[in-house]
Amino acid sequence: MKLKALSAIFPVILRNDEGSVKILLHRRQNTGYQDGKWDISGSGHVDEGETATEAVVRECKEELGITVNPDNLEFIHLSQRFLTDRTYYDIYFIVKAYGGEPAIMEPDKCSDLKWFNIDSLPHDIIECRREDILHYLNGIPYSEKTKK
Repeated sequence: MKLKALSAIFPVILRNDEGSVKILLHRRQNTGYQDGKWDISGSGHVDEGETATEAVVRECKEELGITVNPDNLEFIHLSQRFLTDRTYYDIYFIVKAYGGEPAIMEPDKCSDLKWFNIDSLPHDIIECRREDILHYLNGIPYSEKTKK
């Protein structure tokens, strides 16, 4: 069996708020994957022929209505995730600057958009995202998640 490999990008959008670092998350709905849980805002698949940074720019515009210059992205983590029929390469970038104000641009796929303290993530965040955020906070640039 030939294993399919896919890539997804995760733009980590942070802000300082009264001495604490906040991360922007969105609540998934009607996607067929982890609906009802919090996820990294503006995340999505890398399309065919597209680079990871191009995907971040596109997804941030499509999902959040913000403009991102690729020069304002900083790679922070790569996670290789093994599923039954495919492998995912989850690529995380810090968005150091952007234009506009983040908003829900795809209300059919996202029911809420909210800033959370990065040290106190919601209990109902997608577990592999929680793990990867913790890897970032601990300076770990690469991780693997095997089939269970």
